[in-house]
Amino acid sequence: MGGTLAEARSYEDPCGIARALDRVGERWALLVVRELYFGPKRFGDLRAGLPGASPNVLSQRLRELERAGVVARRKLDPPAKTWVYELTPWGRELEGALLALARWGSRATPVPKGELGADALMLALKTTFYGRDDLQAHVDLALGDDRFQLDVSAGNLTVMRGRAAAADAMIETDAPTLRRLVFGDQSLTAALRGRAVRIEGNQRLAARVLRSFRRSTVAGVTSRR
Repeated sequence: MGGTLAEARSYEDPCGIARALDRVGERWALLVVRELYFGPKRFGDLRAGLPGASPNVLSQRLRELERAGVVARRKLDPPAKTWVYELTPWGRELEGALLALARWGSRATPVPKGELGADALMLALKTTFYGRDDLQAHVDLALGDDRFQLDVSAGNLTVMRGRAAAADAMIETDAPTLRRLVFGDQSLTAALRGRAVRIEGNQRLAARVLRSFRRSTVAGVTSRR
């Protein structure tokens, strides 16, 4: 499984780690997987999520990931008729490794300046969620042009790309503001007062969801994500 890669780029090592790195170890490759984790994306959307990758490099990585069986390209049904990239079933099996890397890396300091993209922020939410078992919520999250569903149940958080069909609350903001809200750099009261965030529906439940994330720490020192 996984296709054949150019011999010059292979470790030629039968170890599973080496064989995995043969397929997703190139620069930007795992970040492409991150961008597709929550669902399909067009090439332009991938570029927006990975602004540091040139179009040529991004195209090359996508071709390599396709050959490796990690990513697939398909045409959407009418009326869209546009091409998107998505993870294959084998590519989706990277979930555990991706989340583990996200948790491990979030404890590394110093934290680079800049903001998290929408998909990177959603991954951060999954790795820092610690909701109570009694918390049940379906939240429609609007971050500019990006839309996600947050489903909280039995102490677990599920995140999916797209609009929630039946939401208890809708939170509309931007990725930098949401990052500050969930990791404690800004209060919800101040954000609402300054109109940096808008909540429709059950505001109390939405506030509980926003308080259900913890900051990562290194050697007892809190680090901003």
